[in-house]
Amino acid sequence: MTGQSNVVIQDEERMLVRIAWACEIEGLTQAEAARQFGITRLRVNRALAEARRRGIVQVSINSSYEPCAKAEAQLIKKFSLLDAHVAPAAKNNSNEHALIGQYLGHYLNKVLADPSIKLFGMSWGETLNSAMQSMKPLNRPDLQILSVMGCAIRASRLNIIESTRLLANLCNAEQSYFTAPLYAGSAKSRATLLEQDVFKDMVDRICTVDALAMTLGDTSNRSHMVRDGLPEWVTINELIEHGAVGDALGYYLGPNGKPIRHPLNRCVLGMELDDLANIPNVILAAGGNHKLPVLRAFLKRNVVNTLVTDQATARALLKEDVSASG
Repeated sequence: MTGQSNVVIQDEERMLVRIAWACEIEGLTQAEAARQFGITRLRVNRALAEARRRGIVQVSINSSYEPCAKAEAQLIKKFSLLDAHVAPAAKNNSNEHALIGQYLGHYLNKVLADPSIKLFGMSWGETLNSAMQSMKPLNRPDLQILSVMGCAIRASRLNIIESTRLLANLCNAEQSYFTAPLYAGSAKSRATLLEQDVFKDMVDRICTVDALAMTLGDTSNRSHMVRDGLPEWVTINELIEHGAVGDALGYYLGPNGKPIRHPLNRCVLGMELDDLANIPNVILAAGGNHKLPVLRAFLKRNVVNTLVTDQATARALLKEDVSASG
């Protein structure tokens, strides 16, 4: 009996190998293989699955982009994303803005070509500006580009109005600006401003965008928010003392992803961070070691749908987060 069992097992494996060879090496379709072996297409499909399960058929990807594809799949699973785009490791580690921006630009071309996207939100940052340099012109007169943040107090080459205008021109689209400063002078003045119909309507409209592209700022002088966005009555050192690891749309966050307890966060003129959960595609583009703390923090909010980053940052995000969770 044992000899007969071995023969059966050998015959079964031989058939799996023959089917796998026909489909994977000779290039036969499952229907063609079914006709060749005199079996059903369903049996061919199950045979191929079994061959992969046993390791008879193994897939090997020979490309420098293979680690990026693997990281993308892992990021999607770990952070419950819809999509992820990981740029290969840069030779110049200081050029992550341009590298991530290039990948973001290619992705935005795909997103903004979709006719179902009618209202697109844009924040400001160097990575977002770099993305526009990699984009191909589109013809979307039915699309409207909307700035979702107020303007920085000090003049800067990273101007939200200019960024919105550039993207709208690239897409031959309409444009609309959030004509307000990024921060009000106090929580009371913020409440007063947002009671006015013109500001209330702007914030309500921001919250209805079909997709939104944003980045994050850290707490170093590399951050344009630190250099140009903070009001004179607050310093970055003061925010760090309150636990800040960086900002998202002007709100300064702690390591747990929640806004720190500081008056500045009650002065932001714009949407609330919780409003991001209602946007179908929140696209976050950010990378670099200096942004890892704020990236880890913001991803804990579970509002990001698409992440665009670089290979080194992806590798770090996929490691077990051993930072404090307070």
